Amino acid sequence: MKYLVHFSRLFVGVLFIISGLIKLNDPVGFAFKLEEYFSSAVLNLPFFEPYALGISIFVVIFEVLLGVFLLIGYNAKFTVYSLLAMIVFFTFLTFYSAYYNKVTDCGCFGDAVKLTPWESFTKDVVLLVFILILLKGLKFIKPLMKPIGLTVVSLLSFMLCLSFAYHVLMHLPAIDFRPYKIGANIIDNMMVPEDAQKAEIEYTWTFKVDGKEQKFITSGSYPSVENGEYVGVETKVVKEGYEPPIHDFSMEQDGEDYTEDLMSEPKLLMVVMFNLDRVERDGLSKLKTVVNKAETAGYKVVALTASGEVLQQSVNKTYGLNLDFYFCDETALKTIVRSNPGLLKVHSGTILQKVHWNDSDKLSF
Repeated sequence: MKYLVHFSRLFVGVLFIISGLIKLNDPVGFAFKLEEYFSSAVLNLPFFEPYALGISIFVVIFEVLLGVFLLIGYNAKFTVYSLLAMIVFFTFLTFYSAYYNKVTDCGCFGDAVKLTPWESFTKDVVLLVFILILLKGLKFIKPLMKPIGLTVVSLLSFMLCLSFAYHVLMHLPAIDFRPYKIGANIIDNMMVPEDAQKAEIEYTWTFKVDGKEQKFITSGSYPSVENGEYVGVETKVVKEGYEPPIHDFSMEQDGEDYTEDLMSEPKLLMVVMFNLDRVERDGLSKLKTVVNKAETAGYKVVALTASGEVLQQSVNKTYGLNLDFYFCDETALKTIVRSNPGLLKVHSGTILQKVHWNDSDKLSF
């Protein structure tokens, strides 16, 4: 039991630290995931949505600290019971998501490691087993240093986590795991190889035959049913097909798609504002200087948003801008850059620079 507890302590502690640090690298992304969970379509807790970022930062820092506490043996009883409470909650959440197919990616490891809902649930069940072992063998969890050392390490861990969270919020994630990272080509990441795996879809057709409903299953072809009256059809994905890293990006204006044209521009500055209602006003105030510099250097400047024309005109008028707005899916814009507004310098579809509005003066033209 003693050795099993030691292994569980190391395994759970390290995994919680790694998982927490990956999310701490991108607390805004984790906040978006929490908003998805809080939405009316999932847990129906929309009143928590405005506090998603604050909850995100608290949860990921607490997750890292619990991992540290477990490894150094700080307040073992509090640590293990906190780990148990957290994993029970997340196990319920991942099971709910998987069973009802509500959230396709739990965000447990951010964008670094993508897990399916059932993989996330399995991971949480395994962790739950190890934490229950820790609970049973609580007496074997001994501190690795004297009380003053435990306090120093704990406080230092907290301060480092808080400082790191502040840094990535004021700038951008230290490590970018998304397909829009610097050096990536947007068009290339949208391509589907000719030999890519195709999705396998099962079609269940319902016909009324002699007054009774009968079902016929095919892989897509319309079934031949004698004296049958068509009622309806349902589809089910049996095997997922290949999905390119970027699959929801577009640049549309007045119902036309200009993605290909704009991505061929040798000098393009993209101003990304996923939601103009939630855009940071200080960021908008800095845009005029940046846009003027870019245009002087021969750059074509475009703005991407999911907001409507009324808000677009309001932003241009209020801040003395003349931004050429294009529509793009909000989720895609949130993925491109964790800043509202955010700025990208693009050459023929390749991202050369990506900055938070706080670092707009670092853009080189």
